[in-house]
Amino acid sequence: MIPIPGAGHLRPERRPALGYVMALAAAALFGVNGAVVKVALDDGLSAYRLAELRCLASLAIFVAVVSATRPGSLRVSARELVYLAVFGACAVVLTQLLYLLAIRRLKIGVALVLIFLGPLLVALWARFVGKKQVRPRFWAALGLSLVGLVLVVRLWDRFSLDGLGVAFALAGAGAYTLYVLYAEHAVGRRDPISLLCYGFLFASALWTFVQPWWSLPWHALATDVSLHGNLAGTSLPEWALVAWIVVLGTVVPFILVVGSLQHLPATRVAICGMLEPVVATLVAYAWLAETLDAAQLVGGALVLAAIVLAQTAR
Repeated sequence: MIPIPGAGHLRPERRPALGYVMALAAAALFGVNGAVVKVALDDGLSAYRLAELRCLASLAIFVAVVSATRPGSLRVSARELVYLAVFGACAVVLTQLLYLLAIRRLKIGVALVLIFLGPLLVALWARFVGKKQVRPRFWAALGLSLVGLVLVVRLWDRFSLDGLGVAFALAGAGAYTLYVLYAEHAVGRRDPISLLCYGFLFASALWTFVQPWWSLPWHALATDVSLHGNLAGTSLPEWALVAWIVVLGTVVPFILVVGSLQHLPATRVAICGMLEPVVATLVAYAWLAETLDAAQLVGGALVLAAIVLAQTAR
């Protein structure tokens, strides 16, 4: 990646075990969040407005945390702002927006399989652009995880895909790759919270330019939304779903992902992220009453085995 000028080296001592805990916890939270987003989009805000509100609210939390704990970490040079703007406007905005647009048109699991071609792109970048050694065992783990994901989402079942949804998901894979690689490089020079603070600042600025935040349909947040599936008899106000999406679906997992990159290379963090579709499928089964059969359980086991195998690829 392009080096970030003007920032000091802040990478702490590597603790791989902690990195794996953080990366897997983030994947689990993102997996649960998929179902929450699906419900919120069905009866509430549009994908564009939800993405904007998610950025704005997350920014407010990041600013509050940094201001209260490490206000000095917000110091930045004029040249560094350019790189942070790229991180926010491209990586943060595109990663979230393309994900929302994809699951709006596709089943959650199918969208996530396509988006999680991202780890393959990360590995290809590391091997052919970064000129890093990627051991054969890691490629085997990557292939095993992709097979597992195909089984998890039953990609062969009723194979009728929305073309635009597929395009959004594949573009999301590229955005995911950009986000992980850029964050890996940036955390060596800036602490994770201030990095995310600037990332979401520029993301929010871009959203405000595209669709001003003061024109948000705030009244929609008071609308009661059915939770669908096995919880169809229960309703919550849209603001409660948005609060979950912001705090446990954005702020916490983003901190965990960026923090894990201080302890693990991007290739391993990316393959740990493949736990997300497995969790999303289990949550969709338990909550949204989607099907779950033996093939999907086998697929989930393959993904978990792939994560363990990747860990051994020193």
